[in-house]
Amino acid sequence: MMLTPRFPAAANTTPDELLASVTTEPTDGRLTVGDDRVRDFLIAFSRQLLRPEIARRFPELGSLGFFLRRGEIAKSVERLHDGSAGSRFVPRGLVLHFPPANVDTIFVYSWAMSALAGNSNIVRISNRSAGAAEVVIETLNATLADAHPAIAQTQRMVTYDRDDTITASLSLACDLRVIWGGDRSVIDIRRHPLAPLARDLAFPDRSSFAALSVPAWQAAEPTAKRQAVEGFANDVYWFDQAACSSPRALFWVGEPDAATAAREEFMALLPGIVAGRGWQVDAAMAVEKHVATYGLAAEGVASRVRFSGNAVAEVDLVSPEDMQRRWLGAGTICHSTVGSLADLVPLVRRKDQTLTQFGFSAQELDTFVAEVAGRGIDRIVPFGSALTFAGVWDGYDLLREFTRQTTIWV
Repeated sequence: MMLTPRFPAAANTTPDELLASVTTEPTDGRLTVGDDRVRDFLIAFSRQLLRPEIARRFPELGSLGFFLRRGEIAKSVERLHDGSAGSRFVPRGLVLHFPPANVDTIFVYSWAMSALAGNSNIVRISNRSAGAAEVVIETLNATLADAHPAIAQTQRMVTYDRDDTITASLSLACDLRVIWGGDRSVIDIRRHPLAPLARDLAFPDRSSFAALSVPAWQAAEPTAKRQAVEGFANDVYWFDQAACSSPRALFWVGEPDAATAAREEFMALLPGIVAGRGWQVDAAMAVEKHVATYGLAAEGVASRVRFSGNAVAEVDLVSPEDMQRRWLGAGTICHSTVGSLADLVPLVRRKDQTLTQFGFSAQELDTFVAEVAGRGIDRIVPFGSALTFAGVWDGYDLLREFTRQTTIWV
């Protein structure tokens, strides 16, 4: 039973050795919530990610770098303490993370928030990770050279092959287990028991969709329209539309004839923007998209399928109720028209996570959320922000989840 440490890089180790080292108190004291040693490390790491040679190659790492800037970290810690007079937030202890392989930077957000909360952390990195994830690991190790020794003592990222014995050992030792991934992954990992006072924080399969106000589109200037399409392209094509917050359906909200005209204008812009960004869909993915989309037609839920090269696939749904929540391949957009946001309320399911929107007022969106009444939708963001990570995710305030609150009465 051996694990390969990736951060800090080291020789292979056993679970017992790993747990003994990561839970040893640093020589100059335990980490605390908002610990300066962690802040300094995250800020230095952020600067590295924002270097042009990294941010240009991996835009998602540029977004991560912005999330970990000094000001953003300070705001997260301040928000934690808002309204908490008469209490103190303390670390949970040892946090064990199981991030997904298909969104290869999500583990850094989860780990960073937990480290900022003062926890010791073990992150299992998939042995299928590549690209941006490898750059993250390299950058973390490079940043470690000038970091306080407490970081190397309390933070670990490791890789190991699928091994129930290792997973069980680590699970039984942790105070909080964070599971990202498909429903099957969550169920499989939950087979391994936790200590009685430990708990799980799970982020299973989710799906997301988009809505566009047709009247707002008609009133928008050409520059605003192009910006909206560019934002939508980011939401769809980063992570090959496999992220839980990437929209898989686009609802046109308005009068049908006007919606048709707006859609034609919108979709005329999209292929050029995708090509200009250098996003490509290879032949194998294109074949998969053809199979999936024409399969919808065979099932009677799609009235038309249209391709613009390999990159863009459009599906006309027979009815809004036929909204697709499964992944159909990168760059697949299912279209439907509804008269109002209220028409989407009966469609919402608990699995629905993010609504990306264009052109609706805050009051319209607030009314929609009230009508949905908690059945689904954890976040509503403008086009272009679907994949922007925030401290509140899937309805959880992560920094609070990574801490315990001790109340003080005098």
